[in-house]
Formats: sequence, C-alpha cells, structure tokens
Amino acid sequence: MEINKSAPAFARREMLIHAPVEVVWQVLTDFGNWPDWQPDITFAKLDGDLREGTTFHWKAQGLNITSRLHTVQPPLRIGWTGTATGMTAIHNWSIEARGNDTLVTTAESLSGWLTRLMLLFDKHFLEKSLEASLLRLKKQAESR
Repeated sequence: MEINKSAPAFARREMLIHAPVEVVWQVLTDFGNWPDWQPDITFAKLDGDLREGTTFHWKAQGLNITSRLHTVQPPLRIGWTGTATGMTAIHNWSIEARGNDTLVTTAESLSGWLTRLMLLFDKHFLEKSLEASLLRLKKQAESR
C-alpha cells in the first residue's frame, strides 16, 4: 500500500544504519519493545503473528492507536495503516542491505482533523517525527 501523497501531511526520510539488515528488522518488528527505545511510545502490543492483516495496539504521545499490518516481507518491507482519534495514517518501511550496513527508508501520510490542527502549530512535524524515529532505530540497532 502506498502512502497517500494527497493527504494533508506526508513525508519520506532515509538513513544509513551501521548494522546488518536482520538486526534492523528485529528491532523494528519487535513491537512489544518499542517503548524501550522510543520515548514517545508508552505501550505497544502485536495481536498475533507478524503477518499481513494482524493488528497491533499502541500508545504514542498520549494517543491510543490501532494499526493493521498491510505489508510484511521479512526482512525488507513492513507497513501498516493506523487510526487514532482525529487521525488516519499509512506508514511504510523499506530496508535494504548496503554491505554490512542497512539503508532504511520510511514514508508516512496522515489525514484527519487532528493532522490539520497539528500542521497549524508545526508544518514540519511529520518530517521531524520520521527523522527522530530513524535516529532512535539507528541508535538501538547499532548498539546490538
């Protein structure tokens, strides 16, 4: 599933991580441990196996979010849709080996009234969020 480029907010960022693809994949897809390395997330739980169609519930920045995996291609791609009060998201991750390193690309689109409100306060909040997530992923994967 592609992100919605006509949504009020959409962004794409990439970062080189000095860790093997398998390590990056493990960190990214271990939903229950997201709160350990992402301070904005206080809870995350996958409701079954890591496969397309599985839902997961999480809490980020005070928002309760329900997401559904739409793409699971280990260890190269994962993506989900998500809903929270006033917001709908499509979030995709792509992982590519670069020798012993990994190039990670993330793209997300957000729509809904809360998204529009957030844009009034900071037009670049989504870009900043994706960049911060990549930096945290990098730190966690490189520390293993």
